[in-house]
Amino acid sequence: MEVLVNNKLYAVQQGTTIAALLQFIQLSAQKGIAVAVNNQVVPRNSWNDQSLQPSDNITIIRATQGG
Repeated sequence: MEVLVNNKLYAVQQGTTIAALLQFIQLSAQKGIAVAVNNQVVPRNSWNDQSLQPSDNITIIRATQGG
């Protein structure tokens, strides 16, 4: 199945969780990220449980320092 992550198409297995997706795109170890699926923010403690669906639109935001 395909999902859209920050406007880039990824092919993932059916039943892939948010946590597995982040590991696949090498973001799982990073701190300061937030994930929204179809414009709904998903709490970090749900990433291991929430499976993605075909054509989901995932937005990943990374916090940055600055001023």
